[in-house]
Amino acid sequence: MAAVSASGTSAVSTASAPPALRDPHIPADGLYEGHRELRRVPEGWEDRPYELFGLVPQSRTIGAEIRGLDLSVPPSPAVRDELNRALLEWKVLFFRGQRLTSDAQRAFALNWGRLETNPLLTAGDTDEVARFDRTTVPTFENVWHTDVTFRERPALGAVLQLREVPPAGGDTMWADMAVAYDNLPREVRDRIDGARAVHDFVPGFARFYPAERLAPFQDVFPPVEHPVVRTHPETGRRMLFVNASFTTRVVGLEQAESDRLLRLLFQQAHVPEYQVRFRWQAGDIAFWDNRATQHYAVADYGTHRRVAERVAIAGDRPY
Repeated sequence: MAAVSASGTSAVSTASAPPALRDPHIPADGLYEGHRELRRVPEGWEDRPYELFGLVPQSRTIGAEIRGLDLSVPPSPAVRDELNRALLEWKVLFFRGQRLTSDAQRAFALNWGRLETNPLLTAGDTDEVARFDRTTVPTFENVWHTDVTFRERPALGAVLQLREVPPAGGDTMWADMAVAYDNLPREVRDRIDGARAVHDFVPGFARFYPAERLAPFQDVFPPVEHPVVRTHPETGRRMLFVNASFTTRVVGLEQAESDRLLRLLFQQAHVPEYQVRFRWQAGDIAFWDNRATQHYAVADYGTHRRVAERVAIAGDRPY
């Protein structure tokens, strides 16, 4: 309605309409900008100080350097329990300059349960020690993944030591999949809670091995189903449990719909706020909770040599 001026004449409002914009729509299966909730521990968790070693956080929710421990010395029950609490709270622990023998590395891992072997990997001193050296065999780099989810009982965790490091590069990154789940849109969480997905060793290893190498293992490792969102058996926290190496489809969905949903879920590991990145020195150890994380070995070191050895701890059936 036109306004009336003091002189009695009509005056037209000078307020301008907002400029017209093109449709701001973006695809629904992209990553999301804006605020992210970065919660390190479950709601109601008692956050206590560490008394038996030093702990230096490496990011907001994931990754901590442990100081003041010699892993070649068997930990007391109290130290083991406090380390386990640190593992649950920080998901991956780093220990500088340990230089463990293979026997000592195995002995440390055994504090968390029996060890598993993987016939698809090159063995080190024993079958329980997997050796990664891409100058001789493929080393499974450059992809976000959770180890051995193609097993009915994927690994609880792993203890990795770098024997030889390149002069630059060769870092490893880990992503917090509990925080990734927390920050999914509500409609996505509602869709995947209770869903199950198929995991298969073939896609991950076919990137590196010829078919004749993999064919004999198809009966040993048939496809298995796991929940898309698993519950951590020690903390009760919900975590996204699919990965680009081994998860092939969501049960009950057409392949195209499943592929689109999985692309969205795979992308969550790529969010920097959910990650920690570790720059290795020879003799360093990383110990991670395989139930709660994905990891990514960065292959940016050219023709230099990088040698790592890993011991994996057998896990339980996800639920």
